[in-house]
Amino acid sequence: GMEGMFRQIGIYAHGGQVYEPVDSDSLLYYKEAKDGQILEEGITEAGGMSSFIAAGTAYANHGVNTIPFFIYYSMFGFQRIGDLIWCAGDMRCRGFLMGGTAGRTTLNGEGLQHEDGNSHLLAYPVPNVVAYDPAYAYELAVIIQDGIRRMYVKGEDVFYYLTLMNENYAQPAMPEGAGEGIVKGAYLLKSGAAGDGSGPRLTLLGSGTILNEVVRAQALLEEKYGVAADVWSVTSYKELYRDAIECERWNLLHPGETPRTPWVADRLAGENGVFVAASDYMKVLPASIAQWLPGPLHCLGTDGFGRSDGRAELRDFFEVDARYIAVAALQRLAVLGAVPANTATGAVAELGIDPDKLNPHTD
Repeated sequence: GMEGMFRQIGIYAHGGQVYEPVDSDSLLYYKEAKDGQILEEGITEAGGMSSFIAAGTAYANHGVNTIPFFIYYSMFGFQRIGDLIWCAGDMRCRGFLMGGTAGRTTLNGEGLQHEDGNSHLLAYPVPNVVAYDPAYAYELAVIIQDGIRRMYVKGEDVFYYLTLMNENYAQPAMPEGAGEGIVKGAYLLKSGAAGDGSGPRLTLLGSGTILNEVVRAQALLEEKYGVAADVWSVTSYKELYRDAIECERWNLLHPGETPRTPWVADRLAGENGVFVAASDYMKVLPASIAQWLPGPLHCLGTDGFGRSDGRAELRDFFEVDARYIAVAALQRLAVLGAVPANTATGAVAELGIDPDKLNPHTD
């Protein structure tokens, strides 16, 4: 999807364009230029990361602010070149790491080595990495704008990790007032149908490409089972976690003062006490904020090796599509007595789920 940038800003080559590209008669031809702004490193994550570090530390080494964007397969970042990412943090690098074709189900059929279900977890240990898993273009725009403000206006020594998918889906308009929540880590995307307020209700948390499955699960729950669900887009579990532990530390050291409330606890305080989270990453990612939610959290994620298959098949295998999200919601409501137990049991059969299928975590 970067072809549109070739002609606009060019690929850097110290000698300029010295040959005629085979696609020279096309609109978006392969353009090299002495002043090109794209560094095309080829298949070398270490080389690409080294260029990123050089550009991201130019503000200190050369007195020149540059804003590097390094895009690569997300699986080949923290896992493959994690030492260099630590090096970037140690050198107070600034810029944006863009983990392309992210998640464990978005890149279908490319093999297990491409299915990333852990990079957002591996971003937790690097203290100055700010990590986001946006689903929509407006989320990405808000995050990048805030990142530029923090790094190049305020001069903060942080750098960003943003995951990007290769799946085509509709891009909705940004909800009014969502900007703060996008940056903080979560915002209300879509309220559930109010009805008369007497029916069962719960909260669904979604991230990245799986957010669309959560939205579909909301419709399924409301139309087929009469359950209202609010959908929250979680753009960053790490930011929610970071804010929460900072609040807890302040409360620990200031026992005589009014306790501070984590942002996620404050914003979700008005939600009903059943929460289901689904993402394209391991279940422990949403579980990292469970203790600050006002009710029990059931996590759906992509633990396990996976398969080389299509998106729908992978999401069925990992149990993260709309059907599993709906069943998880109904099962949690049944435990609390909010819906009859046979509602969840019936949903398993009605939605075509095989209760005896392979366990994606171990099989």
